[in-house]
Amino acid sequence: MKLLEQRILKDGKVFPGEVLKVGGFLNHMIDDSLLEEIGKEIYALYEADHVTKILTIEASGIAIACYSARHLHAPVLFAKKNKTSNIAGDNVYSAEVVSYTHRKTNTIVVEKDYLSADDRVLIIDDFLAHGEALRGLIDLVKQAGATLVGCAVAIEKGFQGGGDALRSEGVRVESLAIVESMSDDSLTFRH
Repeated sequence: MKLLEQRILKDGKVFPGEVLKVGGFLNHMIDDSLLEEIGKEIYALYEADHVTKILTIEASGIAIACYSARHLHAPVLFAKKNKTSNIAGDNVYSAEVVSYTHRKTNTIVVEKDYLSADDRVLIIDDFLAHGEALRGLIDLVKQAGATLVGCAVAIEKGFQGGGDALRSEGVRVESLAIVESMSDDSLTFRH
C-alpha cells in the first residue's frame, strides 16, 4: 500500500535493535484518515471471505481492527494480555506470546463465549516481525475450532522472517507494507 509506505518513510523512525517506530500515526497517536484507508484496503483483500469475527491483540492492533470492522461488518474481539478478575476461571482460550518489542512473554486470553467453531476469523495486527503474536492468535482460533480466513498486518518486517514462515505453513498473510531492510539511514520495501 503506497500510502502507508510513504507515511513510514516520512514519519517513521528507525531505532537500534531493528525497531521501527510509527507511534506518531499508527499505534500511539492515530491518523484517522490513514486508518480509514487501511481499513478499506483490508476490506478489499478479505471481502469475499465472509468474515464473522476479527481477532487482534491488545493494544496496538485494536484501532486497525476497528477501522477494518467498519467495512467488513464483523465484530472485533481482542485477546487480553492478562487475565482480569472479571474473566471467569476456565472459560478462556489462552496462549503464550513473546513480545519482540517489549522483550517479555504474555499469556493472552479470550473468553470462550466470544469465539466459537462457527466463526470465520480474520486476525489483524499492526506489526509482524517474528510472527509470535500471530501464532498465539492462530492458536486461540484453533482452540475454538473456528476457521482462520487469514491474517492482515499493517507493517511486516520481512527481513525478520515471521511472515514468510507463516506463509510457508499455508497461512494466508496479507501485509500492507513489507519492510525488506532497514538501517539507521535507509529503509527499503519489498514489492
